[in-house]
Amino acid sequence: MGNVSRGDKDAFGILVRRHVDSLYRYALRLTGSSDNAEDLVQETWLAVWQNANRYRPNKASLSTWMHRILHNKFIDGRRRWRGEPNHIPADTADTQQHSAWQSATPSEPDLMPRLNSLLSALPENQRAALTLAHIQGFSNKEVAHILRVSVRAAESMLARARRTLREQLTDELEN
Repeated sequence: MGNVSRGDKDAFGILVRRHVDSLYRYALRLTGSSDNAEDLVQETWLAVWQNANRYRPNKASLSTWMHRILHNKFIDGRRRWRGEPNHIPADTADTQQHSAWQSATPSEPDLMPRLNSLLSALPENQRAALTLAHIQGFSNKEVAHILRVSVRAAESMLARARRTLREQLTDELEN
C-alpha cells in the first residue's frame, strides 16, 4: 500500500487484480445489479487510490479496509438506486450473478433461485453480515469493523439471519 500511496500504478494494478473479484461479489450481493455492482466497485477503487495513505495495517487487514470502503460507498449511494431492486433477482440466468455465487452455493440448480430469493428477503444489515461472513470469509470481528458495529451486534445480525433462513427453509420443507 505504501507504493500505491506514492502513486505507483503498477502496485495499484496488482492490488486490483488480487481483490477485484471479492469486492465485486460483495457489491453484487448488496446491490442486486451487475451494473450497480460494477459502479460501486469502481467508486471503491477510486477511493482506495485517493486514500491509500490513510490505510493503517494495525487497524484492519487490507481486504477488510477495502470492503469497509465499498460498504460505506453503498450506504452513501443507496439513494441513487431508489426504485431499482436491492437484491439478486430469483432468476439466476444472468451468468455474472451465477458466477459470483458459484463457489458459495449448492450445486443443485433448483436451489439457486430459492437461495437468492431467501437472501434478498433478509434485512439489508443481516444480508450484508451473512455475505461478509459466509461468502467473503471474514471473521466476526472483521464483519463488525466493515459494518461499523460492535462484534456483539455483528454476531447478533448473523444469528438472526441464520435463524430466519433456517425457519424459512424448514417451513418450505414441511409444506
